[in-house]
Amino acid sequence: MLHEINWPSKYLPGTTDNFVSNEVIASGVTIDEIWKNLVDSSQWESYYDNAANIVINHSDQKLLSHGVNFHFDTFGFPIDAQVMELVEPIDGIARIAWHGWQDGDADTALDVYHAFLIEQLPANRVRLLTQESQIGKPAADMANELPNPMLNGHQAWLDGLVKKAKSDVK
Repeated sequence: MLHEINWPSKYLPGTTDNFVSNEVIASGVTIDEIWKNLVDSSQWESYYDNAANIVINHSDQKLLSHGVNFHFDTFGFPIDAQVMELVEPIDGIARIAWHGWQDGDADTALDVYHAFLIEQLPANRVRLLTQESQIGKPAADMANELPNPMLNGHQAWLDGLVKKAKSDVK
């Protein structure tokens, strides 16, 4: 049985201004190899071109942990965020999710919930699912763009994460 994202009611997909879902199933890599590159923010820019200026707790800390605050630039937005869920790989499943926001007025404020779910599957495969639900005019504008930059950007994040994890194994 495949698992799903744990959604706070405010961000329930289908009730927000923008929602995207991306998934990859990869072989030849483990949940632990994927996990270490996802929670280590110092690795993000090595495999994902759409994340920059990552700072955790205004310090040189690199590992995300439950409750930690961090900042990064993505999709042209300066995002402040807090890790709301973090379940390290146990029994073949791992989760991380954060609430992110950009303060502003009615035209510029952005409020998001971004979650990753990683599952070890039979036959030496790993499932990576990322979903993001967004509220605000910038989110509504992005939802109408074709091609959808969020959909394509998050697919690049997953593809880069798998490629990075596989290169670490070699």
